[in-house]
Amino acid sequence: MKDILSEIIANKRFEVDLQKQTISLEQLQEGIGDIPMARSMKQALSSSSSGIIAEFKRRSPSKGWIKQEACPKEIVPSYVAAGASALSILTDEKFFGGSLKDIRTVRPLVDIPILRKDFIIDEYQLYQARIVGADAVLLIAAALEKDKCQQLTEQAHVLGLEVLLEIHSIEELSYINNEVDMVGINNRNLGTFITDIENSFRLARQLPQDTVLVSESGISKPEVVKRLQAYGFHGFLIGETFMKTPQPGETLQSFIQSIQ
Repeated sequence: MKDILSEIIANKRFEVDLQKQTISLEQLQEGIGDIPMARSMKQALSSSSSGIIAEFKRRSPSKGWIKQEACPKEIVPSYVAAGASALSILTDEKFFGGSLKDIRTVRPLVDIPILRKDFIIDEYQLYQARIVGADAVLLIAAALEKDKCQQLTEQAHVLGLEVLLEIHSIEELSYINNEVDMVGINNRNLGTFITDIENSFRLARQLPQDTVLVSESGISKPEVVKRLQAYGFHGFLIGETFMKTPQPGETLQSFIQSIQ
């Protein structure tokens, strides 16, 4: 079976190398100084009754286009109005149809934390995230060596970004340390893109109770969120469930009402 993650990472290395040729790391570093303080996604999730991280996503490798003409200026503010605790915005172009411009576009329009969701493999991408207005970044254990993941976590903190560390298996528990702000359990295998919601329940038992836990992928029913909350989850990253409907913000509002 084709390993989709390996294909994505290979393409990401190519992309980042091209971007560095256009704008150097030193140029990005010079642009950091005037960026406002980031918002705390960890705090937002810990204090929220719903913990919904509403995701803006146009497509996925497994499903193809979900909403090709989706406009971030319309959908993202509607998520906030509906009661989202935080936002996740896909910035990978080739496989997910996103861009950094999507974050830059909505940052002045919303005042809750934004997660840059991408395949972060280089500190260059951390500077990009900070400059466009992200408050947190996703680091994927399956895409990084442990030392590299630690290095990127430390650099993210230097830039004022929080880190959502994504794991999928028991073997990746060793990536977790006290510096990680939040731990995400991905219910989707990034190699095969097969989804199993029970993965969150299995791995949650292995983590300390004070961990800010986020369940990612495959969540489509409020009843599942309630079960996950009982297992200690604070955050629930949901995209396709909302994005595939005509009015994602209204769908989110109904979803939150069903939880509460």
